[in-house]
Amino acid sequence: MGSRRATAGNAWFDLLDGDGATMGSYFVGEVTVIGVEPSARGAGLVDLTLTLWCEDALAGAERVWELLRTGHLNRTGMWHELAPEDRHAWLSVALWSREYQCQGRPDAPAGEVFTLDGRHIVDKDSFYCAIGEAVNGPGGYFGWNLDALEDCLGGGWGATTPFALQWDSSAESRRRLAVRVPTADGEASLFDLLLGIMAERNVSITLR
Repeated sequence: MGSRRATAGNAWFDLLDGDGATMGSYFVGEVTVIGVEPSARGAGLVDLTLTLWCEDALAGAERVWELLRTGHLNRTGMWHELAPEDRHAWLSVALWSREYQCQGRPDAPAGEVFTLDGRHIVDKDSFYCAIGEAVNGPGGYFGWNLDALEDCLGGGWGATTPFALQWDSSAESRRRLAVRVPTADGEASLFDLLLGIMAERNVSITLR
């Protein structure tokens, strides 16, 4: 055992918590078994060593999955000190683990008031980390690009429109999200574009 190769092709790769429940899944390709050993987890089980290809598994995501698996993704603001590339990985785990994290919890009802902490919003990914947390709690997801934000505002992702958003430290956020983004009419700052998308979907925004 342990020396023969076998090609399995494409598969879904499940990430399990300590109780064996699926936290999330990745579609993987070119799965090749390069090692097989008896498992210490029980008679009749084997441990496989694999090589594979996965477009959606981002560098840095493994640390976030481990926090989730061990129950330590349980405080707001845990993403604040992450490097920019790690914030994107954080968002990927928030997306792929969303069903596991919500545990069948229904969307907040229409009329809910959410508070967005703008102190740590320094770029687009940190905005999505912050709004995901504001709506869905630690490690929460509420979009990771403009199209995904619009999808989330349509319902089924933790909030029901119309709702209210109180954006704290919004002046700082406006300065940091001043990057220009192409639009159908030319271009706009990312901050103004985000406000416009949310207003169009019946989100009442208070800038504080």
